[in-house]
Amino acid sequence: MKNTLLFLLISLSSFAQIDKMEPPFWYAGMHNPELQIMFYGKNIAQYQASVSNNVIIKNVVKTENPNYIFITIDTQNLPASEFVFSFKNKNKVAFTKKYALKERRANSAQRKSFDASDMMYLIMPDRFANGNPKNDSNAELNEKADRSLPGGRHGGDIRGIENHLDYLQELGVTALWSTPLCEDNDKGYSYHTYGQSDVYRIDPRYGTNEEYVHLSAEMKKRGMKLIKDYVTNHWGSEHWMFKDLPSYDWFHQFPGYAQSNYRMTTQFDTNASAIDTRYCMDGWFVPSMPDLNQSNPLVLNYITQNAIWWIEYADLDGFRVDTYSYNDKVAIAKWTKAITNEYPYFNIVAEVWMHDQAQISYWQKDSPISAIQSYNSHVPSVMDFTLHDAFGNVFNEDNASWNDGMIKIYDNFTNDFLYANPNNLLTFVENHDTGRFNQNYRNDFEKYQMAMTLLATVRGIPQLYYGSEIGMAGDKGKGDADIRQDFPGGWDGDANNAFAKSGRTAEQSKFFDFTAKLFQWRKNKEVLHFGKMTHYIPEDNVYVYFRHNDKETVMVVINNAADTKTIKTSRFQENIKTFTSGKDVLSDKKIDLKETISLDGKSVLILELR
Repeated sequence: MKNTLLFLLISLSSFAQIDKMEPPFWYAGMHNPELQIMFYGKNIAQYQASVSNNVIIKNVVKTENPNYIFITIDTQNLPASEFVFSFKNKNKVAFTKKYALKERRANSAQRKSFDASDMMYLIMPDRFANGNPKNDSNAELNEKADRSLPGGRHGGDIRGIENHLDYLQELGVTALWSTPLCEDNDKGYSYHTYGQSDVYRIDPRYGTNEEYVHLSAEMKKRGMKLIKDYVTNHWGSEHWMFKDLPSYDWFHQFPGYAQSNYRMTTQFDTNASAIDTRYCMDGWFVPSMPDLNQSNPLVLNYITQNAIWWIEYADLDGFRVDTYSYNDKVAIAKWTKAITNEYPYFNIVAEVWMHDQAQISYWQKDSPISAIQSYNSHVPSVMDFTLHDAFGNVFNEDNASWNDGMIKIYDNFTNDFLYANPNNLLTFVENHDTGRFNQNYRNDFEKYQMAMTLLATVRGIPQLYYGSEIGMAGDKGKGDADIRQDFPGGWDGDANNAFAKSGRTAEQSKFFDFTAKLFQWRKNKEVLHFGKMTHYIPEDNVYVYFRHNDKETVMVVINNAADTKTIKTSRFQENIKTFTSGKDVLSDKKIDLKETISLDGKSVLILELR
């Protein structure tokens, strides 16, 4: 009876003494056997810790804040099991806490990630579909749902995504990138969720951790991949750790806030001043997003383990990393390498918003550019912002010149030699931060066809932004909310349901049907995924290129001129070879290749050569 009472007292005291324990659990058999667990509770650092089951404590770190203690244990050869941390005061156990090592999924370390065989679809979950109106607001969190506010929370959630997986499959989507889903407790504009306040918790207005895991599992059943948007550079000012700093240098201090200069070139500029470099790397993105100090080993370990925990827990297939090139470049390379050490085939795409191929290349793994400075980011993929730039106005340039028209697209690919792996670039015409393509081109379907044809048939991993496929537009000049409008049909009572064929307008159907046909065809075309590209200097604003391997050849012709053009096929003989015709993927018509091809203005041909 005495022992039972003692156990009850210890168990009850544990709830009072430890408010948070992160990671909340871990996995047996990881490549790196060292696990650093953060315990948080009032004055917890005054206690001495021990662990049951002969688990070895390798290190204990206490910071200037007595509410934190960081305990590193050795999980080498430990089976999936539970053990107990005991916290002693004057040699008496004051409280205890159970910790669990769980079994990993089969072949977890060898998981296959996204690559050029995929079509990635980008959504902002708050604006996609509201599957559970009951979670639109949450008593614990500041901002409540108000769909009348363009920049407010509108109620889209995880269930809304899951409810429309059929739609994504019909469109040809194989990988889903959602902007962040972890809790963001900002008082306003929290819908984008880049100012996270708890990185171990799905925002309750999106759903639960368990619902996120369920979404991942449902996608796996369909052969689809789930990409998590991970933010290493900053958290939100409502993050609980910002409100009770583990250490003064957990975030970059100037002291307090200082604005980033956004000049990412300082990261490799041999002429850059130290102060300019510091303000890029350590300055805050915006006042509400305190800048994480990844050069602090505790911070780096925390975000590394958090990333790995989500991969294991939610069975993730890749990361997109926000503002990658604003991080401490040495520390972020360690973060990336630690993840790819655990998962050798895991793909990570970095946002490197720069406008020069050499500068973007610098951040890709094994870059020939960064090798000059003996630097390697280890990040496998980067975003092809220069191709995005070329998409910007090129289809309005009807009359080609030395610098205008399709030569802009051609020139982008002439610089592929700068990249370690051009096939692993993320290509896109727009995303959640840029102007909407259909707005820029006034919903001109012919110009949309040219852009999507390029996106689907050039090297790299094509990414489509939600709604583009139904002609959605939005004016960046009116603010970000205008380029992040609600998907029609995602809310009960919407007048137009573009998720259903029967609910689409004629205009929406035209955009959707073309996009779906194009990307469904692309799915099984290895020649487009990993084949070689040979292109020809544009003439009269007509761009011709081939994708080819030992088995297949695809010829793409894009006429960006306003009038009909006739091209002689003899110029392309090195790729046409003995082929005499091609099947047009879009019309299913047979096209003769013997002498000439005529193409209407602002139109495309995608030919499977035969």
